[in-house]
Amino acid sequence: MRDLRKKLSEPGILILDGATGTQLQGLGLPPGMAPELWNIQNPEAVKCHYRAYIEAGSDAILTNSFGGTRPRMDMEQSGHLTHQANVAAAALAREVAGENVLVLGSLGPTGLLMEPMGELTTEKAIEYFAEQAAALAEGGADGIHVETMSDLREAKAAIIGAHQATNLPVTVTMSFDMHGRTMMGVKPADAVKELWALDVLAVGVNCGRTLEENLVALKEMRNAAPDATLIAKPNAGMPRMEDTIEAVYDVTPEIMAEYGLKFAEQHVKMLGGCCGSNPAHIAALKKVLQNFTPPPLETVLAANEHASRNGATDSTPQRQRKSRRRDG
Repeated sequence: MRDLRKKLSEPGILILDGATGTQLQGLGLPPGMAPELWNIQNPEAVKCHYRAYIEAGSDAILTNSFGGTRPRMDMEQSGHLTHQANVAAAALAREVAGENVLVLGSLGPTGLLMEPMGELTTEKAIEYFAEQAAALAEGGADGIHVETMSDLREAKAAIIGAHQATNLPVTVTMSFDMHGRTMMGVKPADAVKELWALDVLAVGVNCGRTLEENLVALKEMRNAAPDATLIAKPNAGMPRMEDTIEAVYDVTPEIMAEYGLKFAEQHVKMLGGCCGSNPAHIAALKKVLQNFTPPPLETVLAANEHASRNGATDSTPQRQRKSRRRDG
């Protein structure tokens, strides 16, 4: 039985997948093309993408539907394919995942600004997200993952829309890429308090800038909501351009694994990668975390608080990592 709620209640960390867009580009997705259209036009490539992460050890994969809301599809002159593209995104993942790997339907931002800065109303945003979530559920998703949100109101609209349209569990992450805040000025502590109250299974961080900045944001969430189930899907560092064409990420799988331990110490229950990460990064996380046991939560909270008061960026409890792993 594919049950996200049950899985999160068990010991251990649920390993997620990594980047989608860059992986599909490596499989031949043309520059500038909406990845969601490949769910219809090149399903074998999308299944290849999903399969690579499953083979790397992902316990759950996200659907290729990040830009699958109707406004985003309209920007690609493909609004009429919204339902079809989202059903296909989940159905292809379901086909590859089988019964042993969870499929989480990805809901990304609409690309529109919410009122009063823009014209998108909360009611319309809920309608857009409900439409997408319903299609992902139809395709066989086991849960809905709201990700890379900057506006707290849009994140809430996505959660409400998913709840209205489906009976699936919902998780949510925001992107803190502006010196500890989202682009819309949201602080991690405020985000976790408000989102955790909306009947979600997990709250956390994704994308953002560096691994360290994501870790700091997650620590703020942990101390602001000690009882919350946390999720992290950080970038593999900041991209740099080579030959003015290709974005290169310098975080190696080994570095990702090292930081994976730091995220895990915060009692994270779902962990993967975002931009720049690939199956090798996920395999490294899977290997280093398979027998991991975090320090007591009280120790973590105290270390985070001490680091915050002293302006430190790394509040990792000072214990040997070996002692935090169970013998396999």
